[in-house]
Amino acid sequence: MIPTRTVAPRQSREPGHRRKFLVVVDDTPECDRAVYYAARRAAGTEGGVVMLGVLELEGVSQQWLGVADLMRAEAHEEMEARLAKYVARARQVAGVAPETVIREGAMAEAIGAVIHEDRDIAILVLAAGTGKDGPGPLVASLAAGHAARFPIPVTIVPGALTDQELDGLA
Repeated sequence: MIPTRTVAPRQSREPGHRRKFLVVVDDTPECDRAVYYAARRAAGTEGGVVMLGVLELEGVSQQWLGVADLMRAEAHEEMEARLAKYVARARQVAGVAPETVIREGAMAEAIGAVIHEDRDIAILVLAAGTGKDGPGPLVASLAAGHAARFPIPVTIVPGALTDQELDGLA
């Protein structure tokens, strides 16, 4: 369940803290746009970036124990590699060193839990897809109501923007 009213106030503006931008890392083409924007915003505001990889392993628990463990380990390895790719990208474009977090479970609940646990996270950054299928499943689900439960603003970056256009906005 997504924490709602019980979420403690954000600490990102208090002494010894800094505002962090949360980016959900996935295998969509537009993910790079969210990472780029968040990294540039963090660098420009002396903030930080947290990259979240969510493993939605619905069928894993129904497998035999050894098979389930293997599937879980493979999924973690793939996510670690994806996160490493985007950490390198953030360092390249903005000189920031993002934190990484991997969670298992439903996407909205994982996002809510990370926000709840790290009170320096102040903005969730997502990128909208550019294909004919719409903005993408994460943006669509947040637009359908999940975003209203988060205690922070959600920034949706248009997936078609270039690096130069994002530089002008970040």
